[in-house]
Amino acid sequence: MMEQDNSFLVAFLGPVREYLEDDKVSEILINGHDRIYVESAGKLHFTPARFPSEPALRAAASNIAKSVGRILDDANPRLDARLYDGSRVHVVIPPLSRCGTVIAIRKFKKDPLTIDTLQANGSMSADAVRLAHALVALHKNVIVSGGTSSGKTSVLNALSGFIEEDERVLVLEDASELKLQQQHVVYFETRKPDKNGKGEVTIRDLIHSALRLRPDRMVIGEIRGSEALDLLQALNTGHAGSMSTIHANTPLDCLRRLETCALLGGVEIPLAALRSQVASAIDAVIHTARLSDGSRKVVAISEVLPLQNGEYRTSDLLVWQTDRIIRDADDPGKVKVEGRHVLQNTPSFAEDARMNGLEGF
Repeated sequence: MMEQDNSFLVAFLGPVREYLEDDKVSEILINGHDRIYVESAGKLHFTPARFPSEPALRAAASNIAKSVGRILDDANPRLDARLYDGSRVHVVIPPLSRCGTVIAIRKFKKDPLTIDTLQANGSMSADAVRLAHALVALHKNVIVSGGTSSGKTSVLNALSGFIEEDERVLVLEDASELKLQQQHVVYFETRKPDKNGKGEVTIRDLIHSALRLRPDRMVIGEIRGSEALDLLQALNTGHAGSMSTIHANTPLDCLRRLETCALLGGVEIPLAALRSQVASAIDAVIHTARLSDGSRKVVAISEVLPLQNGEYRTSDLLVWQTDRIIRDADDPGKVKVEGRHVLQNTPSFAEDARMNGLEGF
């Protein structure tokens, strides 16, 4: 987006400008012109901010769409876009939304979280970092799974810090969020169709292109649909060391969700063959969660095992164990979760890690 557009957009988003500029706010949720919430420290808070009217809010949303070359109208009532600072925005307008125009703004961190930061704030322990380092260094294919706003993208971005500088990394996303630390990184972003329904470029299209652009690794922002099948085929044909995220409740559910997404492609493939592809393509799952006190943590690192009787299997290498939940005496709704990361099973790649000189194996 052109630099001169910045003040233009901020003017339309004036009622929430202070939250856009507040580094402590990670998300802004607008439920109609007079109900606005923000997320700070993992908790949602109702704010006094208001837009003058529903038409004013709708105008702000329409101008966001125009500024990124997309359309928001009755024929296109949903919008995925990226703001001038890299923040991600999703809009749904009436009649799909019954309370007026709904906007969710996921703010882009000026300083992306690193592994050191995640370890310092307790999201990962030293053992978790050691395992994650080994997975990346040994070119294992890793999926970061978790629920909404559990920190998947932050963890994925931090993992990229383990990639060697001499590798060529291709990043494919619907809306650019990742900011890798390497020098040789090529970023790609999907494109929505124009007003005539033409010109759409999907993640599947980008995967096809990426495979012809000599990637050492592919990093896919999020797996949502049929692109899962293309990714699985790529990973099973020599493109090791790739990473992505997916919404799932557990590491085992992550594999089932990959299977479901792959089936959305409409390609006729026996279920047994598809499951075999999933189990052989994915080496490990790093699972994230947002705990009851709002903190985000890696709660499991699990290795994917071969199928047994046609069913998925995982081996937990490390899990988060909650020891106790402390409630604030003055505010019972305020809690603090105390616990620790606990090692479980020995990874199958331990010997490879030792041979490669990785510490702790």
